[in-house]
Parts: sequence; C-alpha cells; structure tokens
Amino acid sequence: MYGVVTRNAEEVRWPEFDRGFYEVKDVTGRSAEPIEDGVNMVSCFGDNAAADADPSLVPVDDMGRPATRDRKYFDWAYICPSRQDYREGLFEIIDDCVAANEDVRLDDVGFPREGYCRCGVCEQAFEASEFADRQAWRADVITDFVAEAAARIPGRVYLTLYPDPYPGHLYERAGLDLEALEEHVDEFVIPLYDMAYETTYWLETIAKGFQSALETPFSIELYAIDIEIENLIHALEVAEHYAEGVFFGYEASNARAALRRRRADEQDGVTHGEPK
Repeated sequence: MYGVVTRNAEEVRWPEFDRGFYEVKDVTGRSAEPIEDGVNMVSCFGDNAAADADPSLVPVDDMGRPATRDRKYFDWAYICPSRQDYREGLFEIIDDCVAANEDVRLDDVGFPREGYCRCGVCEQAFEASEFADRQAWRADVITDFVAEAAARIPGRVYLTLYPDPYPGHLYERAGLDLEALEEHVDEFVIPLYDMAYETTYWLETIAKGFQSALETPFSIELYAIDIEIENLIHALEVAEHYAEGVFFGYEASNARAALRRRRADEQDGVTHGEPK
C-alpha cells in the first residue's frame, strides 16, 4: 500500500496513492477543514501558535526550561499533555475530523523528551495520582489521552511514533508505553526521514527494530521533497519489506514520479504474444 502525507487536499485523490493523509492541524498551529476522502491528521501536542499565545501551556523541566523551538533539541514548541482544556480542544478537532471521515491519524503525541514536564499542573497531578514512579505516571497520562481520542474515532486509528525502536526509549523519552497503546491503535506510522537516502542500512535497522517491538501493524513514512527518484525508489523497496504500507511526506509529485518509474521498471522486458 502506498500513500501520501500532504497539506493539499487534491493530492489525496491522485490515483497512484492508495491512501492520503491530510494535515488538518500541524505543528505550526495552522488549521484546515477536514476532508471526506482522506485520513485527517492532527498534530496533538506540537503547536507553535498555542505556545506563543499562552506560554504557560508549554512543558518545562525541573529547571524551568521550556520545550520551545528556540531551544536546542526542539524543532517546534510543545504543549503539556496534562492540560485538560487544551486536550478538550483537541477532542473537538478530532470530532470534526470524524464527521468528515471515520479514520483519523494522531500525530505528535507524547511528552517532549526526558525530564518533562515539571510544571505546576503536572506536579499537582502526579502528587494526587496513585503512582510513585513519575515515568509510569507520564505513560498513564499519554495512554489515557490516546484511549479517549480512540474512543471518539469509529474508524481506523493511526498513531505516529518517534523513530526510535530501542527498548525503553519511547517510554523514557515521550511517555509512550507501546504495549498499552497497542490496545487503542490500529496502525502505527514511523517517519524515517532523510534528505537524500544515499544509504539505507539505517532505515532497514530501524524498520527491523519496530518489526520486533510491535504486534500492531505499522507503516513507514518517507520524506519525498527534493529526493532523487532512484534513491526514493530504493528507500521504498527497503521500507516495504518490513512495513504494512509506505507513505510519502509532503511532495506528492516526486512520490508519484517514483511510483510510476518503479512500476515501469517492473514491466521492462515483458512481452505479450509472439512477434510476427
């Protein structure tokens, strides 16, 4: 199965793609109306606009350092997953998506990294919880969010995972308990982005790691912007050996060209009937 991830609604309808993911809310905070003929995709706890509008929503570590895009290691600003009002806003967006298409993809789910969050809301919630271990409490916060979101989604539930299959890393980094999440997720999506795909041994290594780590089906998302067609085809061939599907991110034209070339190459040398 081949798909595209896009901000352009018309591209999900291109016949080369079996599935289209349409960004209804991305990490900038930009929003769009959900569409009927694509899987609507929601960036959950990545939101530059919300962080700029209300900095108190941003997760902090034990030294009060915020998880914002102007700090090292963060490509965008995060929102604390404990904030109930913000979560309710996400559920409203998810409900709007479901009204258009029953399948939904949840993106950017989790805490920003180790040590987050130590804001006042999280401190009070942890103290009031039944957990003695903060890591277990963080995982419960995320699993609870995904469970509540999934309960609103009558169709297929997709969840994006940070591309790190090493045992314990997703749990420690983002509060993602894969075994608990698998009860609520129909398919995981693993973005394995590269600017060139000149070599793919690392792609195979990560894909194999997730194959070992997950019982639930997963797909791989490849970066397609300005990638040489031959390199993109090779990355596709590696990815599809392990994944349920392969999706192409943010350059539908390049992805379409790669799929057409690949199909044409597969037909080379085929003859029909005897020459006269």
